[in-house]
Amino acid sequence: MTAQSDLTLDLDAYWMPFTSKRAFKKAPRFVTGAKGVHFTTADGKQVLDGLATLWCVNAGHCHPRIVERIREQAGELDFASSFGLGHPGPFAVAGRVAALAPPGLDHVFFTNSGSEAVDTALKIVIAYHKLRGEGTRRIFVGRERAYHGVNIGGLSVSGMQLNRRSFEATLLGNVDHLAHTQDLATRAFVRGQAPTGAELADELERRIIAVHDASNIAAVIVEPVSGAGGVLIPPAGYLQRLREICDRHGILLVFDEVITGFGRLGRPFASQFFGVTPDLFTFAKGITSGAVPLGGVVVRKEIYDTFMNASGPGVELFHGYTYSGHPRAAAAALGALDAYAEEALFDRANLLAGDFEDGVHSLRGLPNVIDTRNLQLIGAVELAPRPGAPGARALEAFGKCWDRGVYVRPIGDALAICPPLVVEKRHLDQIFGVVADVLKSVA
Repeated sequence: MTAQSDLTLDLDAYWMPFTSKRAFKKAPRFVTGAKGVHFTTADGKQVLDGLATLWCVNAGHCHPRIVERIREQAGELDFASSFGLGHPGPFAVAGRVAALAPPGLDHVFFTNSGSEAVDTALKIVIAYHKLRGEGTRRIFVGRERAYHGVNIGGLSVSGMQLNRRSFEATLLGNVDHLAHTQDLATRAFVRGQAPTGAELADELERRIIAVHDASNIAAVIVEPVSGAGGVLIPPAGYLQRLREICDRHGILLVFDEVITGFGRLGRPFASQFFGVTPDLFTFAKGITSGAVPLGGVVVRKEIYDTFMNASGPGVELFHGYTYSGHPRAAAAALGALDAYAEEALFDRANLLAGDFEDGVHSLRGLPNVIDTRNLQLIGAVELAPRPGAPGARALEAFGKCWDRGVYVRPIGDALAICPPLVVEKRHLDQIFGVVADVLKSVA
């Protein structure tokens, strides 16, 4: 779509997600193209994508391998159902995802998004316990400030109050939440993982299991690194301790890897970076580098086998989506996986981690900066809120960064930074240079 055609668009018809529509109509920001690490705006300006758009364009925009695969598939097989039928694409993708996953996690169920993946994982957990004769395990444990999508199940285990506020009456009642891991009083301006704080995981055993009894708890679900909640880095040993407690009490551990998957931490999945293997994990975003919607759940062999060995013929899991394993989504995933392998993109976070960390923490000492935090190629700078106007300072900074040619995302009073894996040091210098100048201007 050209810049000229944008001038005639009806700005009322489209109800935009997570957007102040009134603010957008006053000052529309239109993107009409993208390549590599840059957007092209309707007025022809180049904007550096400092968030991989929404934590997803890991291989960069319009990667030739992905574009080629999608074009080929679109002219060969537009759509085929996965309900009782099969086509090669999702089988090929599932095999390659399983090969990247930790050992023992080798069965993949496809969805169309991270939100659907989370709800799918929750349903698999409940059905699994019922098949094993432990149907009392119906309680889920999420975490404060967690984001697990916007469907009812995922929203229920999420801990972002602004997302939940309008829908509380419809949320699942069988949910409790762990405290989040951020503590600005004792763990601000930490580079990487804080050496203290692992004991926060003990709340699971000390309070939640004590209240609900382990025999009633189905699973704990956490993001290895909390992304949309403000980039909260787990303290050293925290995830390991959660795993140990879950193992002691027969509780499943689910990782939401929608943001951390596919190279963000320098490994295929965050579970491998941290050395903690969950029982199930969700993915989306990076699987296609954002080119076509696709998500999924990877499950441990024992869980899959429990369904396959259940007595009775017919369907083992009464769950799925019309577009599960869509041909073009599978094609995009294969193109992205090719790009990741051929260009060794999963190693980019390891190569650039030091420069990225230095860039994030170079913002310390600027006006109103109360924390900087990072891990591999994901980071954030947190600002002191304006009195009576929480989020306003970060929102203003976001707008000024965009005007200066850099896209970062405001989350409350934090600015999140999570560039494509194809980013170079010169791009990082531009991102942090612009952010630094803008923070001075919004003081």
